[in-house]
Amino acid sequence: MAKKKANAREFVWLQCTECGDLNYRTSINVKGGISEKVKEGLSKYSPRLRKHTLHKIKRK
Repeated sequence: MAKKKANAREFVWLQCTECGDLNYRTSINVKGGISEKVKEGLSKYSPRLRKHTLHKIKRK
């Protein structure tokens, strides 16, 4: 039998910093540590505000 891989990726939610909505669910690589770019936040589209805003990681 083949060996099972360790989970190097983790699913997280991206929460809008302005309205607080959880708009996106994505997977990030946590094996080597989370990159600083992702920790600071990503610019994503917020449907409620109809513009691009900063989204930060939210773990459930």
